Amino acid sequence: MRRPVPGTALAAALGGALLGGVLAGCSTPPPAQPVPSALAPATAAPAGATPSESAVLVCSDEAEQDITEALAVAPQGIDTPTWSDHVYSCRYRYAGGAFTLSVKELSSVPETTAFFDETARRLGSAHTLDGLGEGAFVTANGSVVVRKDFKVLVVDDSALPAGLGTPPLTPPQVALLVARTIIGCWTGA
Repeated sequence: MRRPVPGTALAAALGGALLGGVLAGCSTPPPAQPVPSALAPATAAPAGATPSESAVLVCSDEAEQDITEALAVAPQGIDTPTWSDHVYSCRYRYAGGAFTLSVKELSSVPETTAFFDETARRLGSAHTLDGLGEGAFVTANGSVVVRKDFKVLVVDDSALPAGLGTPPLTPPQVALLVARTIIGCWTGA
């Protein structure tokens, strides 16, 4: 079991240099995200019978390339994505470990807020992350949770090895880089 990573240690460990290359796979950096309001963003769509484009993106070839570039190491494989109870999910496998990406699709701001808050209670919120999506936090074990529009992204780093990528990154550092990479490419679809 890993120890929680304090917010200042995580931010300091990542540094500006690592985050500069995160959005390389997207054509332009995303604008700063507003705080959720009572009105849905113009691009938000309620959960449907099939996963949205932005949910499918997390397990796509594009995401794999962008994540590989951000971490400087390619996964050995990506497990076949699943879609159940409005959650689209897949696992990126590496030598000695893996991380799982999941996107919960919801249908309104109140529903998204309730799910995001419940996830914080269930997983433990070690600290919040400013400027990522419309709300984000690092869990007690170092995973990252981000909300955007009517979606909640979870980067579960609990099965990662101690050092992954070049330079070697801790699981919480990997989770933050992966979350920033995915959110930077989401168009709200």
